Amino acid sequence: MARMWMMAAAAALALGASAAAVSTAQAAPPPNIVAAMADKARPADEAARDAARKPGELLEFAGVKTGDKVVDLIMGGGYFTRLLSVAVGPKGQVIAYQPSEFIQFQAKYGEDQKKVAAAYPNITALTSSLGALDLPDGVDLVLTVQNYHDLHLTPFPKDTAAKVNAEVFKSLKPGGVYLIVDHVAVAGSGLEPPMKVHRIDPAIVKEEVEAAGFKLEGESPLLKDPSDAHDKNVFDPAIRGKTDQFVMKFRKPK
Repeated sequence: MARMWMMAAAAALALGASAAAVSTAQAAPPPNIVAAMADKARPADEAARDAARKPGELLEFAGVKTGDKVVDLIMGGGYFTRLLSVAVGPKGQVIAYQPSEFIQFQAKYGEDQKKVAAAYPNITALTSSLGALDLPDGVDLVLTVQNYHDLHLTPFPKDTAAKVNAEVFKSLKPGGVYLIVDHVAVAGSGLEPPMKVHRIDPAIVKEEVEAAGFKLEGESPLLKDPSDAHDKNVFDPAIRGKTDQFVMKFRKPK
């Protein structure tokens, strides 16, 4: 599926994004996402991970449009922040949120945030503790990738996930999207995996996010990997970069 998407994107770029130039078996990806994937300013090591992470397909599933106001929630090194910046274009805005707890844990998180914000004019850096998260209002999309489980790390108060989800709900426009991607934990394993193996049971995420008022609109199999037994730490060399991941698209009711 990823190979088909990338072939379609290449055809669209080469022929001016003409839908007629793309095989009828695979519709042309949106031009804004094609442009994001082709961004020459992206670090080579990030682009090399695209085949495994499928960012173009994920952003298409999220429905990112030119001019959107979006939040990269817990931005990490900025992999998706850069892509979002080009996808929303100069009239759009990206809020790149990095928790202060992460920066205190590892200074590189703060350095990466500053570097990305300096490179793209439409990116606004936002830093605060997770417990004091205050996102701007009127947002079209909030995206968090491989970090939802962090809301359940034991150093944080037990209500951290509930508070963050409530803030995301308040921030989004009616009809706005909350897209969550994370590593799958063993079903029914409770809240031990987030700290122990950096995974989370998708059922817990669904329950928590719907409790904040969201409706689950759909799930994507893009990052599924049936070979993953869901029990290894995601940083284990035997599984790193090859985990089974869920993709959930929630929407704030209109």
